Amino acid sequence: MRVEHTPFRIQPALPVQAYKTYQVLSPPYPVSCAQAACEAYLHGWRTVVDERTDLGQAQAHYIRTGAGRGFTEARNEAGLTEFTFAAGQRCFGQHRMPQEGAERFLVRPGDWRGITGPVREHTRAQFWVEDFAEHLDRLNTAIERG
Repeated sequence: MRVEHTPFRIQPALPVQAYKTYQVLSPPYPVSCAQAACEAYLHGWRTVVDERTDLGQAQAHYIRTGAGRGFTEARNEAGLTEFTFAAGQRCFGQHRMPQEGAERFLVRPGDWRGITGPVREHTRAQFWVEDFAEHLDRLNTAIERG
């Protein structure tokens, strides 16, 4: 079963051209289980497969012959195969973490509905913060004037 998640968005009162979006992107990079403090790596894990199905047979075959990880296996009361992996070995997932120092500081004209002009990229965080503060000051001044 797949669950779709639709973000809740308040419908803007003004056209898309009236908005600016400030965004900091931090590109992820691959890291090891140890670097990610992966629970499976730290504590071990159990994978349960149903070898009565084609998928379960394929999973069990991969674990036994291609996974390259140590494990013990047993059948449970339901007839399923339980593979138990000890702590300290790479899990089956891929971990990614934000790369510090590689952030991109962007200012986009427009909002989630669309980009209405060229995107500006600041070279330093302090310039992005200053831009944001100046923009907020302009908005507050406009609000005070009515």
